[in-house]
Amino acid sequence: MSKLRKSLALIMALVMTVALLAGCGGKTTEPAPAATETKTEETAPESYTFPLAEKAEISGLTRFPANTESEPNNRTIYKRLEEKTNVHVNWKAIQADQWGDKIALEMANIKTLPEFVSPAGLGDADILKYAKQGVIIPLEDYITPELMPNLCKVFEQAPEYKDMCMDENGHIWTLPWIEQLGVGKTAIQTIGNMPFINTAWLDFLGLEMPTTVDEFEQVLIAFRDNADALKAEFNIDGDIIPLACIVNGGNEDCRVLCNGFGEGYGDPDDWRHIVITDDKQVICAATTQGWRDGVEWLHKLYAEGLFDPDAFTQEWSTYVAKGKSGRYGVCFSWDVANIVGLTMSDIQNGTAGWAPLPMLKADTVNLTPNTGSLTSGFDRGRGAVLTANAKNPALICAWLDQMYDPLQSPQNNWGTYGEDDGFDIFVMGTNDKGEPMLQHADLGDHSPVEVREAEMVDGPLAVLDSYYGVYVTCPDDALYRLNWIKDIYTPDMHTKYVFPNVLMSSDDTKEISNLLADIDKCIETARANAIMNGFSDGDWDKLQSDLKAYKVDQLLSIFQKYVDASSDAALIAK
Repeated sequence: MSKLRKSLALIMALVMTVALLAGCGGKTTEPAPAATETKTEETAPESYTFPLAEKAEISGLTRFPANTESEPNNRTIYKRLEEKTNVHVNWKAIQADQWGDKIALEMANIKTLPEFVSPAGLGDADILKYAKQGVIIPLEDYITPELMPNLCKVFEQAPEYKDMCMDENGHIWTLPWIEQLGVGKTAIQTIGNMPFINTAWLDFLGLEMPTTVDEFEQVLIAFRDNADALKAEFNIDGDIIPLACIVNGGNEDCRVLCNGFGEGYGDPDDWRHIVITDDKQVICAATTQGWRDGVEWLHKLYAEGLFDPDAFTQEWSTYVAKGKSGRYGVCFSWDVANIVGLTMSDIQNGTAGWAPLPMLKADTVNLTPNTGSLTSGFDRGRGAVLTANAKNPALICAWLDQMYDPLQSPQNNWGTYGEDDGFDIFVMGTNDKGEPMLQHADLGDHSPVEVREAEMVDGPLAVLDSYYGVYVTCPDDALYRLNWIKDIYTPDMHTKYVFPNVLMSSDDTKEISNLLADIDKCIETARANAIMNGFSDGDWDKLQSDLKAYKVDQLLSIFQKYVDASSDAALIAK
């Protein structure tokens, strides 16, 4: 995965009143914007039986990956949905790599905007902006067991997701995208920048898996000092790189190595830099002694020639190219197969020569789960929105609810079955009870990403952890990562709370975005400089002074407000 862009979208939780949560429909007391009220058909049915007796037409805006089918209605998933519902969608489609530039223009021209957008791909700030402008309409009154039974079942099984869709007035403006892979402290999102170590090199040099920062440093030194032997044994062309990463590079950053210093908070939120203490106080990671000690230790590794000197400037393509040439002793990524050119069979058969590096002990041993990982795989703005041009919102919502069918959501998310092009993500099989179940197919030499992009449609969907083995098999490329987390990392997750994933107010969203523009840059610059040049007391004092000047206390107070308003159920890292 390439370096994560610094999203301006923020995710925080609000406690709603009992009246707002009563029933799946959750009627609201706050009136919708006047611009949207005239669009709703007061005589629209409260439910729809598909297929409709007479064909209906709706209009939608969507996107498609480059080098894939550009006409949505030619995709198997949408062909089947039209047959199932007798609803034809007149699509306007934009190539995905142009979406960021064009979606704002589309949303600005209400006269030509289709009735719904799926996938919407909106951040929190955009959701609130378009809601305030009356460009999109509230959906909570359409989320009823009669009109949207599939989504209601999802909310019944996992009510926290409904809470996270609501704004402070109880409105739901978007239909969510949900992909659970594990839950709580076993969720696949709890650790993004997983550290991996070259076990083939360990075995060749007769070294044990390190468990402390001192042992780890000695392993890196052994890699450095035995470079010629390693190059000869493994036929490596190029210099040996004991530790490779992309500093401040998201999943390719090495910050997870520092979690054992101080109280063990680490810095899991790599763009907001916040953690929650066990007494529910939001703090900035870069103000803790453990953060400083960890960065100073990374400088020690750098000064000893154990650190890739390109780590501060290299791009993803360079990082991967060096990894595939076999030059790395330790690297960081969502999945090591992406970096060093492994196949899934290599990993599953245990012949990969790479393994996850356990959490290292410095002052303690701890892994703080990534922010929001308790409610993992949730994106409120990725699913769908209805625009003010929706002539029959009830029909559109009923049609979109088909996406939440437990057999349909996995197809929207990953791909489908039964196509005639020679490869599919799934075959349709049966579960232990003889009921239909999507089974991941053997793709042979085909890339999973390419097959998925050719077949999937994304948008509103829900794949809950309880679906695996019932409606769909777990993807092989996720299963081994889930097992690594459960066996290696979950036992060391001692943090009590994680920051919740809910929608904040428009004013707070804007304020935090403005504050983080300076604070994130300040922290990342100080960290990169310190790894290269060391951290004097004067450097540390300057960082703290700069953070004060950039109003870090004001930033933390906004976050604290949402923590104080949240229930333990929304905060506890289970």
